[in-house]
Amino acid sequence: QVQLVESGGGLVQSGGSLRLSCAASGETLDYYAIGWFRQAPGKERDFVATISANGGGTWYADSAKGRFTISRDNGKNTVYLQMNSLKPEDTAVYFCAAGPRALMRAAGFNYWGQGTQVTVSS
Repeated sequence: QVQLVESGGGLVQSGGSLRLSCAASGETLDYYAIGWFRQAPGKERDFVATISANGGGTWYADSAKGRFTISRDNGKNTVYLQMNSLKPEDTAVYFCAAGPRALMRAAGFNYWGQGTQVTVSS
């Protein structure tokens, strides 16, 4: 079973950058697609980005296109989410998830981390 731990969240000013990491243990991530999702207070968990198992395919929510980049280092069993030009509306808890396919819906992922808080001040 895969255990996922997110890190890299924090408080940043509008226009700033953060890089989130999703580190896996228990199993290799080589055969898993990874997704990033986020959930703001009182809102549903929304898709942000996903990457295929071999890293050859990436997909983004419209809100993330051009600002966020998902990448993976299978040698380190870690997936990253580089977030640039952050906006206050990006404030949320960010979760990574592992599953068999790179999908844009949370239901397609089997394993989830506990999340990391990202707060963007205006």
